[in-house]
Amino acid sequence: MKPDIHPDYHMIKVQMTDGTVYETRSTWGKEGDTLLLEIDPLSHPAWTGGNKVMLDAGGQVARFNKRFGGLSLAKK
Repeated sequence: MKPDIHPDYHMIKVQMTDGTVYETRSTWGKEGDTLLLEIDPLSHPAWTGGNKVMLDAGGQVARFNKRFGGLSLAKK
């Protein structure tokens, strides 16, 4: 490796949204800093299931249905 081109890789603490803390190695911050997460697997809808509501206020789905809503795959 070339000297003086790589960032410092050190131990930091990561605090989850529920307050739990764990230690990991990172290039973020300085040795011993605490990274406070705003979104993590405990609070993000991608991991918690979310409300699964699709909101489309006149967007792509509405335009598609307007253009192709009368089409049918059934044989006449």
